[in-house]
Amino acid sequence: MPVSLIEGDSLLAVDIGAATTRAVLFDVVEGQYRFVASGHSPSTAEAPFKDVSEGVRNAIAYLQTVTGRTFLDSERSLITPSQPNGSGVDAFVATLSAGTTLKAVIVGLLADVSLESARRLVETVYARIVDSIGLNGHRRADELIDSLLRLRPDVVVVTGGTDGGASRSIQKMLEPIGLASYLMPKEKRPAVLYAGNQKMEEEVRSLLGSLTSSLHFSPNVRPSLETEDIDPAARELARLFIDVRKRQIKGVDVIDAWSNGHILPTGYATGRMMRYLSKVYGSSKGILCVDIGASATIVAAGFKDKSTLGVYPQFGLGENLPGLLNHTTLEDILRWSPLDISIGVLRDYLYQKALYPSTLPATREDQAISQAIARECLHLAIKAARRDFPASAASLNSRLLPLFEPILAGGGSLSDAPTPGQSLLLLLDALQPVGVSTIILDQNNLLPILGAAAGRNSILPVQVLDSGAFMSLGTVVSPVVRAAYGTQILRARLAYEDGTEARSDLKFGSLEILPLPGGQSGSLTLQPVGHADVGFGPGRSGTITATGGALGVVFDGRGRPLDLPSDPVRRRELIKKWNWTLGG
Repeated sequence: MPVSLIEGDSLLAVDIGAATTRAVLFDVVEGQYRFVASGHSPSTAEAPFKDVSEGVRNAIAYLQTVTGRTFLDSERSLITPSQPNGSGVDAFVATLSAGTTLKAVIVGLLADVSLESARRLVETVYARIVDSIGLNGHRRADELIDSLLRLRPDVVVVTGGTDGGASRSIQKMLEPIGLASYLMPKEKRPAVLYAGNQKMEEEVRSLLGSLTSSLHFSPNVRPSLETEDIDPAARELARLFIDVRKRQIKGVDVIDAWSNGHILPTGYATGRMMRYLSKVYGSSKGILCVDIGASATIVAAGFKDKSTLGVYPQFGLGENLPGLLNHTTLEDILRWSPLDISIGVLRDYLYQKALYPSTLPATREDQAISQAIARECLHLAIKAARRDFPASAASLNSRLLPLFEPILAGGGSLSDAPTPGQSLLLLLDALQPVGVSTIILDQNNLLPILGAAAGRNSILPVQVLDSGAFMSLGTVVSPVVRAAYGTQILRARLAYEDGTEARSDLKFGSLEILPLPGGQSGSLTLQPVGHADVGFGPGRSGTITATGGALGVVFDGRGRPLDLPSDPVRRRELIKKWNWTLGG
């Protein structure tokens, strides 16, 4: 039984995405918190509704149908707390990613110090940096004001100056922001987050307090030149993000009131959950979570001494899709496709998907295009995130992804894939993990919701994570080696719990599988050939405990970094072969 009545409270969570709004119910089953059911509905942030609360109500109504319980009253308002007749819920939380990407201006002293901290801070929410103002900038004050009036930023993030350090330089940079805000209509003025020299708070309040839509303060992200701490500022920026959304999108204030302030940006909630998991696992390796959504692709990583979070709207699968071509080419997207698809068809798909992000692939060709785009978005996002990974992260090669255990992944492109094998191959292609990793699929997209729920009930996420609500795709072994195609690079022996054994000889360029059902484990002996490295050192053997999953133990012998053939016919045939190997 639960330790207390508070820990036995039911909790309803909603995730308001750009394409879909989901309602998820958690409750106590046999003394433990469980994911009970979910309901979904198209999001209503855009026309004709332009009110996110309608989508939330529709998703909750769907959940009512699934569970047979009542959560909304006759006026479609949330019933809370739960009533003696069984209606309502005890707690409610929400995550939000719907809405256009915020335009952000960052202000700091030094480009490689405070402005870099500001950049990392802005990347924790759904925003893009449209301008940066630094001490070494060559623009005059009137040019800065003109730029701000033209860009009309939603958010200004101010960093710079160690505590007790520079003040006059920061004040000089803030003056154009104050003047530009004064010249803007009141409803268009930006929200400002100040995360610089703490001794300047009163001056900043005096200079900007009456000229911004809202003014927020947080501890200095650079209390000293060698120290960076953006976590407190990221919490405050998450609150600022919700405040801005309240003004921009109808219905956000209603959901905020239902949740008593427990509404978070989806990306920030994911990062919060990742920080928790990195402490739970406590491994010498890192822990990685990726989520490919319509609003953005999220990459959250936890290491022994640092956590990172990157929210990349430019790599989202919704309205920002046409902008993807500012970061890649149509040819680079098509290299992931197993079908011969023309550039014109792909271009049309990008624009159609941007207009209707909630549409699902209807044909085999649409499925191939959708997964190719998802691969490229995730590949670009992980490349962008790697620059913020700590240099001390355990790795086999500094040019490759660090070692991660486990890797968690979510998003419609993965959970809606026809087979687990297609989901796994998408992740292997885009992430290109090294060494030995367990791949876990968040098929119900619960991680951000659990991150938000932790603020209301700390025991709920722990018990739900242990409840089997996530699907293990299996253990993946990815040797780091370069060799001729078809050359043997690894010998593996898997000893099962019943005493039987299975063996595999991995050749360069191929994928192999040894079956190992979910819930089971086995002793896996790995013997690299030549200088192949699976985490024990070049050419060194070792034995580990492998956990089972939908695909068992998967050996990826395609090399790191993955080098696809330049010949399109040969490349497509290989991709088809890899799909077939993994049951796709």
